[in-house]
Amino acid sequence: MKWRSLQDIYAERKALIAKYVPAEIQAVHSRVVCELEQSGIADRALQTGAAAPAFELPDQNGRLVRSTDLLATGRLVICFIRGRWCPFCVAQLEAMNAIVPTLKELKTSLVVISPQTVHQCYLMADQHHLQFPLLSDEGNRVARQFGLIYRVPEYQQEIYQRAFVNLPFVNGDSSWELPIPAVYVLGQQDSADSSVLYASPNPDYTERPEPDHILNVLSQLLR
Repeated sequence: MKWRSLQDIYAERKALIAKYVPAEIQAVHSRVVCELEQSGIADRALQTGAAAPAFELPDQNGRLVRSTDLLATGRLVICFIRGRWCPFCVAQLEAMNAIVPTLKELKTSLVVISPQTVHQCYLMADQHHLQFPLLSDEGNRVARQFGLIYRVPEYQQEIYQRAFVNLPFVNGDSSWELPIPAVYVLGQQDSADSSVLYASPNPDYTERPEPDHILNVLSQLLR
């Protein structure tokens, strides 16, 4: 099955942003990405070879999903995203949705984790016809264990509020905390603990691993 690359989709979105979003607002978002990169948050996040924390979170329908249950059947791919208001997150999930049948053939589960409320997760999953659990990480508890959390600076909060991105409403708290986007592949080892087999945390929300790349990683792990 062929699908459009994220690189192509993101290039289109970046072109639209460059055309229609005022330069001063683009500069604010670029500044945040630059500051996050300089902070070293990606280097402090969980890396390949680290022990992965177990978690239990509600999906878009309120059903509890346990990482231990998923890992008992094979590998687990986790995508940490910012929210349904982010066009780059939406594009990533639509692209990952296309490879769900292949993931099943590889005996791999896929979950997406965001700080959105269960209701917001339901709206996103329903709107985009997602075929995998979209988990609500209240208070970013799991994302914090993976070392992915930062607080949206006040100068960017103002931009979001003007654009009707109401994070306190969408996430159900007033922390203004978000995870940097990240993709992880976890595997069950001989012990009861799971470990990180692949890690791709990135402070730049306009860059995500291609689904094809994730499939290649999984295929190599099976050799």
